[in-house]
Amino acid sequence: MNFLEFAVWGAYLTSLGIYLASVGLGDKIFWFYTVQGIVSIFMPALVGIVADRWIQAQKMLSLCHLIAGVSMCAAAYYCYSAEAVEYAPLFTLYTISVAFFMPTIGLANSVAYTALGKAGLDTVKHFPPIRVFGTIGFICSMLLTNFLNIDGVSMQKTYFQMLSSGIISLILMLYALTMPSCPVNNGASKSVVDAFGLRAFTLFKQKKMAIFFIFSMFLGVSLQITNSYGSTFISAYEQVAEYAHTWGAQNATALISLSQTSETLCILLIPYCLKRFGIKGVMMIAMLGWVLRFGFFGLGNPGSGVWLFVLSMIVYGVAFDFFNISGSLYVDKQTDPSIRSSAQGLFMLMTNGVGATVGTLAAGAVVNNYVFSPGLSPAEAIEGWHTSWYIFAAYALAVTVAFWLVFKDDEKPHVRVDSAIDHNNKELDIL
Repeated sequence: MNFLEFAVWGAYLTSLGIYLASVGLGDKIFWFYTVQGIVSIFMPALVGIVADRWIQAQKMLSLCHLIAGVSMCAAAYYCYSAEAVEYAPLFTLYTISVAFFMPTIGLANSVAYTALGKAGLDTVKHFPPIRVFGTIGFICSMLLTNFLNIDGVSMQKTYFQMLSSGIISLILMLYALTMPSCPVNNGASKSVVDAFGLRAFTLFKQKKMAIFFIFSMFLGVSLQITNSYGSTFISAYEQVAEYAHTWGAQNATALISLSQTSETLCILLIPYCLKRFGIKGVMMIAMLGWVLRFGFFGLGNPGSGVWLFVLSMIVYGVAFDFFNISGSLYVDKQTDPSIRSSAQGLFMLMTNGVGATVGTLAAGAVVNNYVFSPGLSPAEAIEGWHTSWYIFAAYALAVTVAFWLVFKDDEKPHVRVDSAIDHNNKELDIL
């Protein structure tokens, strides 16, 4: 299930920009990625309420993939049948698809937790190895998009990536119905405030947590920039004679897939780094990772500088995992159990919702100014790409420095356990 869930996303997430640029919609790329953040603000909550109260999660997962899959297939058919692909109809169909896909990530987790619980397995121990198959599915789908050629045209430059995503969604629609039944009515007694996780906003009354969430939003700005423009940037070198026939320029999506490979490996480093450096150190490592991610893009090229692109893919695992997973663990550690789930939702809202939305809008403005301005030659557009990456790197560096100066929590994860032991010992002494 996890393999298929993320294969749906991997088919187009990092390569859609290449296709959009090829049909003259390069200046609209940022809207296709911005809308993912916008729908993530409200759709997961709405679908979650329905799954809690009325429709079993595995059936809701199936229904969402039905709508997402049909819409994405319809988008592919429109691209196939249209003499000239226009922004409005393609964006409308795409938006419907992602609006129903984004909630399925949480639904898939709920279904997995229920299945593991019914099997008598420990979710903390057994779910992470299962979730790794999601990343594997994402990588496999990316590579399919990169290497499958139809009539000699790379699939990453055609609408077939949308068709493959839609087909995988429809396969998962059927497969989800074979999952164990999930309970309903668990959330029936919740108020609207609880259902939407609004109670977690009381955490902003704590200065430390307020600062943490604000910086999570600032760093969330970086999350979708390379997904939006990374492969589009690398494939743009095909228009420059010096790099036109290099492997990197012709296989941008495969090159980007190294980022997800790095992600699977960097997860293993998190427990050690949290113990060794604490949350502030780990978050700063993640922030510096984004500086290097963007900086290596700005310095590299798919020819003699392809090794810089590879380094950018390697540091992505640190930048993404150390921020998302470590940040989630910190929120879990710092919040009361009664609002812990809502606090996780707030963390996702600040990062993948508000932060990613602002980031893709801002990145779109930068790239449209330096890359997609009318009259630029391919070489001038490449220079514009490099300027854009340097701007993104400078932003990430500024956030890193500000976080180092403002955030004052150097507590390490094991301190909480030690404190609990000391507290218990004091109680024993009193007794």
